[in-house]
Amino acid sequence: MASLVTPSIESLVPYEAGKPIEEVARELGITHAVKLASNENPLGPSPLAVEAAVRALTDAHRYPDAAAYGLRQRLSAQHDTPMDQIIHGNGSNELIELLIRTFATPADHVVFAEPSFVVYKLASLAHGVQFSAVPLRDYTHDLDAMLEAVTAKTKLLFVANPNNPTGTHVGKAAVEKFLKAVPAQVVVVMDEAYLQYADAPDYPDSLSLRGTRERLVVLRTFSKIYGLASLRVGYAIGPTDIVGYMNRVRAPFNVGAVGQAAAVAALDDVAHVDKSREQNRAQRDRLLREIPRLGVKVAPTQANFVFVDAGRPGREVYAAVLRKGVIIRPLGPSNFLRITVGTQQENDRLLAALNEVLS
Repeated sequence: MASLVTPSIESLVPYEAGKPIEEVARELGITHAVKLASNENPLGPSPLAVEAAVRALTDAHRYPDAAAYGLRQRLSAQHDTPMDQIIHGNGSNELIELLIRTFATPADHVVFAEPSFVVYKLASLAHGVQFSAVPLRDYTHDLDAMLEAVTAKTKLLFVANPNNPTGTHVGKAAVEKFLKAVPAQVVVVMDEAYLQYADAPDYPDSLSLRGTRERLVVLRTFSKIYGLASLRVGYAIGPTDIVGYMNRVRAPFNVGAVGQAAAVAALDDVAHVDKSREQNRAQRDRLLREIPRLGVKVAPTQANFVFVDAGRPGREVYAAVLRKGVIIRPLGPSNFLRITVGTQQENDRLLAALNEVLS
């Protein structure tokens, strides 16, 4: 009997979500587990965003603004960019899928790094688009190899900077050189979900490089430093024609009114963003010091997580740490783990659990 789906969909493995905190605590019989698996802001959302979300709930019987006018207007002012060059999405995930669905067919080709954000691969497979997954070099995007992977059929090229799951980054000079070298027909997508956490002197804000090439799209999200992960709000900035085509494919009402209101308020709370950044910097530096002392390797990171080579199957370490009430992220059948930077108290529990397990 013929398959119900295409071979590319048949080959897909469903996205593996992290275990809920409540379920882990219930299974272990403890009052509270620590979740350090999903790169969330441990300080939560801005109080201003929460207040705006609550107010927006009073109009829950109304459909949201399909064009997200208020949010795009606020983003337009913040980035000094025309509104018709901004598109909103149900998180960055939807925007990645929209880019592939809008601009690529099974006859085309996409380039991304591996390991990198898994949605690039999932969306390509789901739409039957050919792709090249270019291995990292020293845990970092190998831009030269990615450039070599581009063919006459390449439509899209994704660079996560900082990269997920490694947290590494590529510097401004390298990115600028790369953007100039990629053939003009390719849409280069710079995915900057963790931009606000990066503090390396050479880290580039890709919006400042839009003059280097016409077909450049920059992705941003409210799920990370703004702490609005459950409301699913992201946006892309790119050329008017590219955004226009994406809007033809975008589903109406893709971002709810509560998310739109919370996002606008979150942009206004600069103090909360600064506090989140400083907290992450201090605790990230702590994990980068302490975890290697346990005899494992940790990649340099510019994000709100650390990438660990445990030197043994990552799932075994994950399971052992989980039994101690700490949820981290194993990365497939490998020795690698991704661990979110938590609060001081959360990291105390993490380090204690890792010390027991790894020793």
